[in-house]
Amino acid sequence: MKNSSFGTKCLLLAVTLGVLAYFAIQGLQYLDDPLTTTLAYNYQVEEGMDLSGYVVRQEQVLADEASGLLRLQRSEGEKVSAGGTVALVYADQASLDRQQEIDELSSRIEQLQFAQEASFGSEVSLKLDAQIMRSLLDYRAELAAGRLDNAEEHETELRSLVLKRDYTYSDTEDLSGQIAELQSQLKELKAQAASSVRAIKAPASGVYSAVVDGYETVLTPELLADMTPSQLNAVQADETLTSQTGKLILGDSWYYAVTMSTDQAEAIQNSGGTMTLRFAKGVEQDQAVTLYAVGPEEQGRVVVTFRGEYNMAQVTLLRRQSARLIWRTVAGIRVPNEALRAANTKVDQEGNRTTVESLGVYCVVGMEARFKPVEVLYSGDGFVLVRSTAASDQESLRLRPGDEIIISAKDLYDGKVVG
Repeated sequence: MKNSSFGTKCLLLAVTLGVLAYFAIQGLQYLDDPLTTTLAYNYQVEEGMDLSGYVVRQEQVLADEASGLLRLQRSEGEKVSAGGTVALVYADQASLDRQQEIDELSSRIEQLQFAQEASFGSEVSLKLDAQIMRSLLDYRAELAAGRLDNAEEHETELRSLVLKRDYTYSDTEDLSGQIAELQSQLKELKAQAASSVRAIKAPASGVYSAVVDGYETVLTPELLADMTPSQLNAVQADETLTSQTGKLILGDSWYYAVTMSTDQAEAIQNSGGTMTLRFAKGVEQDQAVTLYAVGPEEQGRVVVTFRGEYNMAQVTLLRRQSARLIWRTVAGIRVPNEALRAANTKVDQEGNRTTVESLGVYCVVGMEARFKPVEVLYSGDGFVLVRSTAASDQESLRLRPGDEIIISAKDLYDGKVVG
């Protein structure tokens, strides 16, 4: 019995010593050949600078009527044709109340006509339900964003859709009489309102904006080309320039004027082509711009103006604005600097080594290290962006996102067993 117990203890001791020896050997091998890897992944770098300047447009302020109650007919950023109605002026409150009654009657007639003409079935009802749900979500989104003007439009649309849906449960046989009666009332109200309403027409085609901030005449595109930094910094709004009617933005171009050093302006001029402006607030998407003008130098600084030719409706409310100018975007596969190697070493079957100058990285492929040639597109802080330069018929040598890149290893060569 004692011999059996002694034998068991010896066996356990031997197993323990074997396990310790295994881990000791593995640790020594790791310290002798530390293999560290990381994964390659797609990455994008933007080169640019932060700016602060003015958004400039060709603007025409609309004159206010001498008396009456103003009711705007255009929303912010809406296109208006020459001669189009911008606003209506009502003689008194009674005239305005009459117009609201006309609007309500017109909406009611449209709803009744819809109910009379549509063949109400499950398909129509489901379509109305979908429209109501979509309008409700839009209404909620506008309220959450604080855009009360847009929320009011969605509220009117939602009310109309709900009433249409309600009529799907009604008997449509008696609607003709209701429509005729309402049309008679509408005709009478329009006759009464004809002499108490004046329309303000657009003198030219353009984009409407309800906000007049006083910069419309002191900052114009014609002044930007010859403007100095001191002149731009001294710009003040004309407080005497006001209008409840709003203004028209003419043309298809808008401008962004900033002051910067001559070195920065030269770097922008050398970049050439289309650049991108990312406004700090007020605009949800980046704006494509081109260099428009560089003004005269003043104490090492100049006024640089950029021109945008799209999305005018999105910049109607911008004036003094911070933005980031992006003149170059580089996309590639990101790898650490330490993983980049300038030569590829190969070992033949006889153990002879051949080294060829070639920029690339070693990747773990199966159980071996494989060299994949690359080209550096951008050098950053501790990393580079690269693209594969392997030939199209060498798919196995192409570097791809997700590849396991070797950062450090001892005596590394193409085909070395690392697994």
